[in-house]
Amino acid sequence: MGWWIVLGIVVVVVLWLVFTYNGLVTLRNRTQEAWSEIDVELKRRHDLIPNLVQTVQGYMQHERGTLEAVTNARAGAVAAGATGDPAKIGAAENMLTQSLRSLFAVSENYPDLKAISAFTNLQEQLTATEDKIEFSRRFYNGNVRDYNIKLQTLPTSLIAGVLGFKAFGFFQADESDRAVPQVNFGNNPPTGGPSGPPAAGPSGPPPAGSSGPPPQS
Repeated sequence: MGWWIVLGIVVVVVLWLVFTYNGLVTLRNRTQEAWSEIDVELKRRHDLIPNLVQTVQGYMQHERGTLEAVTNARAGAVAAGATGDPAKIGAAENMLTQSLRSLFAVSENYPDLKAISAFTNLQEQLTATEDKIEFSRRFYNGNVRDYNIKLQTLPTSLIAGVLGFKAFGFFQADESDRAVPQVNFGNNPPTGGPSGPPAAGPSGPPPAGSSGPPPQS
């Protein structure tokens, strides 16, 4: 009788380990899949920027520094994304956002630039991309929350580390950049010329920063 009890306990423990492991794998895969959606939109954002720079450089010949800042920030974001380092990704994406904001703010001084469809189309595509990033961010963070809760609660937490499972960080934007500013394409030309101060406040897409790691490979 005693052996049957021991055997029953062993079977229960093994079954619990199997179900727990499979459950963690499912949650981890869902989180990784959610991250892949963000990654796709970040890459799309990076791909749009060279076209934007090419479009505006003929109209903003006196803003070489602004254009170079956007180009350099874009290169830094691409390089950071390749490393998979969450701190580098977040910092680089936030820097890219700030440079884009400066570009869109300066563009307010160039009515001819704002009148061309190529520029407005690119701005609309960047805005749509940022909207998708925000939606994907919320979906990803929801999966991270569920996965981390499962990972950190007893009794799962007793074996999760041994089985190689690690918590994911949340994908977050800077607090000061959560609002989605818009570029004014109105017909009234702003005051000030190309060398004068911008007529509108900074505008452009919000950042896609990250305070947590991309999913594990």
